[in-house]
Amino acid sequence: MQERTLAIIKPDSMQKNLQGKIIDHLLAKEFKIIGMKMLRLTKRTAEEFYAVHKGRPFYDELVEFMTESAVVVLALQKKNAVAELRKVIGATDPAEAEEGTIRKLYAESKGRNAIHASDSVENAEVELSFFFTEKELLENGLMD
Repeated sequence: MQERTLAIIKPDSMQKNLQGKIIDHLLAKEFKIIGMKMLRLTKRTAEEFYAVHKGRPFYDELVEFMTESAVVVLALQKKNAVAELRKVIGATDPAEAEEGTIRKLYAESKGRNAIHASDSVENAEVELSFFFTEKELLENGLMD
């Protein structure tokens, strides 16, 4: 069965104009883009999206980073999309990421790590609904 997941091309990638290369990388790994938006997160929106991390040492820095510039939000579909995307992006710390992964290729550091990906099927649905309506996703996706 097809699965959906969320990816966010983060400000560091956008500032270096890497969004096209990252999208090409995802398409080459056979992800189908069923939703895509470029937007600038406000502080309030970033705080709400990352609320699960509130109180953790990196939270304020993460919110500040995610509001630096525009991001590209992607709704992706593929068989086992969540696990497959996690494999394709690589470890959070690019120094620990496998060769050929997005973070190994494009990330600067653990904090400025190029791309966000949902970490579970449940979180993917929550995160997708944060940025996309179900109607937007159903019109573009094939849930077979």
